[in-house]
Parts: sequence; C-alpha cells; structure tokens
Amino acid sequence: MPPVVLALLIVNGGMFLLEFFAARPLIGWLALWPLGASVSPLSGMAPPPFEPWQLVSYSFLHGGVMHLLLNMYALWLFGARMESFWGSKAFVFYYFVCVIGAGLVQLFIASQAAGQGGVYPTIGASGGVFGLLLAFGLTFPNERLMLIFPPVVLKAKWFVLIYGTIELWAGVTGTEAGVAHFAHLGGMFFGFLLLLYWRRHPSAYR
Repeated sequence: MPPVVLALLIVNGGMFLLEFFAARPLIGWLALWPLGASVSPLSGMAPPPFEPWQLVSYSFLHGGVMHLLLNMYALWLFGARMESFWGSKAFVFYYFVCVIGAGLVQLFIASQAAGQGGVYPTIGASGGVFGLLLAFGLTFPNERLMLIFPPVVLKAKWFVLIYGTIELWAGVTGTEAGVAHFAHLGGMFFGFLLLLYWRRHPSAYR
C-alpha cells in the first residue's frame, strides 16, 4: 500500500468516525458552503460562511457508510496504482489539484443554486477520486476492469468515457438530486489539464 493512499484512507476513516460525535460543527466548518446564501430554506437560518480551506477540507467528510466505502475503494483501486506509477510527491499534487478543481466547479454551481434558494453543503472525496479514475484510464487504457453491475468486463478507456458521459448527462438533467455531478466532472477536467501539462513537460512531476 503506497504511503499517501494509506494516509488518505486513514484520515478519511478517522474523520468519518468524528462525524458520529461532532457532525454539526464539522459540517459547519469543513464542508464546502456556497457563496451569497443568506438563509437556508431548510432551517430558516443563515448557513455557515464559505472559507478558503473548505476547498480541501470538504473532501475528508462523507455523508454515509456507503458514500465513504465507495470512495475509499476507488481511491485504493486507482490511487494505489497511480501513486506507484508517479511517486508520492506527484500523486499528492495531482490528487489535491483535482479536489480543489472539483471544489471550485461545485462552488460555482452551488452558489448559483443558493441564489435561487437552494442552500446545501458539499462533502466527499469524489472529485479527487474521479480525477484518479481519469488518470488511470489514460495511463492504462487497455487495463481490463470488472464491473459489479452490470457484471461485464471493460477496458479502462471505455469505462472512463462511459462514466464521464453518464455524469455529464446526470448533471445537466438534474438526475440523482443531492449528488455533485459537476464536481465529479470538475475533478476530471482539472486532472486532464494537469496531465496535459505533464505530458508536455515530462520532468515536471519527477
């Protein structure tokens, strides 16, 4: 188990345990909150303000056991391979570029919704995980992945393409309300930009 992936698994698991005891203050301080929201329609109170650190801290919180397990499984599955391929330094940089990029995209989307009365925080490591999924698909395009549902085998490049298309469709149509589809796409987009830069400057991530 590469050290950074192991550390991320431990920190995410530890934060999830803390949520059982102090969910309200953790969500208030560390979740990603939209800009310009004066009143939450759910509570009738002003939501916590946006703070710059939330662009990173939101990725260490999760909304439930399944949310955590799915993200951590993908982090282990794709992240361990990419950290071994890149090295720990480049992996940390790439992962958090995807996390912050996903946060910026979601901040824009959520702030627009907040202006129309929809106030909600964003949590989860999915932005970084989707960035790793993209990196895996581009680095090992012919690697075969076995899906659980449906139970079929796909090459990584097709898996990334299909998954990205589904996320775009879900985000545009509003399918699966409560899921930050554009944050997932933001993580992939910022990851792609960084991979493109590294491709043109191969020594940049060494």
